Amino acid sequence: MPNDASCTPSAAPELGTAQMFDHLMRTRRSVRSYAPDRPVSQALVQQVLSTASLAPSNSNTQPWQLHVLAGDALEALGATLRRACEDGTAPAFSHFPDPLPVRMAAHQGDFGARYYATLGIDRTDAAARNAQTARNYDFFGAPVGLVLTTHRDLHAHSWMDCGLFLQSLMLAAQAQGLATCPQVSFARFDLLIGKHLDLPADEQVVCGMSLGYAVADAAVNRMDMPRRAVGDFARFHGFD
Repeated sequence: MPNDASCTPSAAPELGTAQMFDHLMRTRRSVRSYAPDRPVSQALVQQVLSTASLAPSNSNTQPWQLHVLAGDALEALGATLRRACEDGTAPAFSHFPDPLPVRMAAHQGDFGARYYATLGIDRTDAAARNAQTARNYDFFGAPVGLVLTTHRDLHAHSWMDCGLFLQSLMLAAQAQGLATCPQVSFARFDLLIGKHLDLPADEQVVCGMSLGYAVADAAVNRMDMPRRAVGDFARFHGFD
């Protein structure tokens, strides 16, 4: 189902618990344009994280670590990553197999077409696309940037726990009127981020995330991304 509601829950009517959760899920978007004049207080971030900390994890291992950046710290990390992009020292990285399975590749292609169209960027314009990709490292202008890490020795199944935490964080933020964008592109700079933030050697970067208030009328924040129907991805066994 297309997500065609507003990107924040502030306009939600009086709803019951189930309806409110449904509203949060349907209005959450990956926001890539943030209000430059609306800071987010540390107290509000801590409140969101306190709620997100209730996320489940395998055997309650809670394998996530989170580094929260604002102000000069946020700008310094962005500058470090942009320099790596500009001087050609950014490591090669792909978070998808090559080739990507056909059905998933179709979804990815659809997203790319919609994304660049909202920005007025021709998909053949490599320079403009690279410039837009580099905006990841400015956290798209958000006042708060998050870097999620986990222990290097954990198996892939434990990364599922990080996903549960991230989804909990995004919904907790959405409930407070805040917008987010999870950004796997930060994993490319695992070692560089580790050095910049003086992380322990056993901490591995999972992703980044932007956090702030959305520019509600920005076209890039209002993309309608279709979702697969339940009947397309779910098989029911044993029901009457």
